[in-house]
Amino acid sequence: AGRCRAAASRYTLTAAAGRWRAHLDRVFPPAPPAVAHRSRPLRVGVAGHDLKFLTRLLDHFRALPGLDVRVDAWPALARHDQAASRDLADWADVVVVEWCGPAAVWYSRHKRRGSRLVIRLHRFELDAEWPHQVDIDAVDRVVCVSPYYARRTLELTGWPAEKVVTVPNWVDAEQLDRPKAPGARFRLGMIGIAPSRKRLDLGLDVLELLRAEDRRWRLSVKSKPPWEYWWIWNKPEERAHYEAILRRVQTSPLLEGAVVFDDFGADVPTWLRRVGHVLSTSDDESFHLAPAEGMASGAVPALLPWPGADEIYDRRWIHAGPRAMAEAIAGLGADGETWRAAGETARSQVRRAYALDRVAAAWTDLLVTGRITGG
Repeated sequence: AGRCRAAASRYTLTAAAGRWRAHLDRVFPPAPPAVAHRSRPLRVGVAGHDLKFLTRLLDHFRALPGLDVRVDAWPALARHDQAASRDLADWADVVVVEWCGPAAVWYSRHKRRGSRLVIRLHRFELDAEWPHQVDIDAVDRVVCVSPYYARRTLELTGWPAEKVVTVPNWVDAEQLDRPKAPGARFRLGMIGIAPSRKRLDLGLDVLELLRAEDRRWRLSVKSKPPWEYWWIWNKPEERAHYEAILRRVQTSPLLEGAVVFDDFGADVPTWLRRVGHVLSTSDDESFHLAPAEGMASGAVPALLPWPGADEIYDRRWIHAGPRAMAEAIAGLGADGETWRAAGETARSQVRRAYALDRVAAAWTDLLVTGRITGG
């Protein structure tokens, strides 16, 4: 009777009303106080060639009363409709440029007097010439997704420290929170394996170490193949890296039948139901969303110590190398109870730090007031 009552508790009228209230609050959020009494909506322009990291934030901006949102979607990194971009620059009170690339350079040189310009910088831009081409005097804020890359940005550009702020990536914790499928405890997951600095080879090291003791372990890889990225596949050293990896998957006795390559796509919440541990074996990352998404699903993250990882993720999840990572994963116990407890801890951590509503609130502050409350 107790088990039946517990199983039914999620479906009571009170519980259902609570879920719907949360959904409705997302779709119909209250107006920010700073725009509630404006004579017209705050005009927000968003520009860039790749807006995948802004999708749910854009939904939030569009839902906010008092904001009018338009998008200048560049069809390629350095290609755009100049007339449309100029119209947006002339119209907007605030322009957000995703990636510090050619779009950031263009908007910094065509900023309307009295408007504000916010640029979000990730990682790859720092290795290119674009940050040095940006007119930083025209930029009000540069948003970095981690403290480490905020410091790196200041070191490499010499920009004024007061212009560089940190707002983490968002995680849709509600969408990712789904029951684990049977067998998830023994499945590793990696999301995104290109370019080679993502180090799939180290993920294979972890899998081989685990399978040497227990053949139940598997690895699922969700990613576009590297040959679908022309700027990666044109480099001989990248091709050689992946050729060696694929040959290893085909010939290693410990990897035989244990590595699955799944299609790239938006079905990450469903895919993560089968995954019990999400690996981050990269040489470096600006944030690496995959472990956080795994944590929101109840998977246990396992990271190598790439620069800045310990400022984003709890050090308990960071391991010195593939062997230490494999030992920590195996040490969670075969019965699953210790693994489930670790997954619940990880889920709680990501909700406190990177849940969509928290990150959206920080971005709303930035757009409406030009600053982040408490930071």
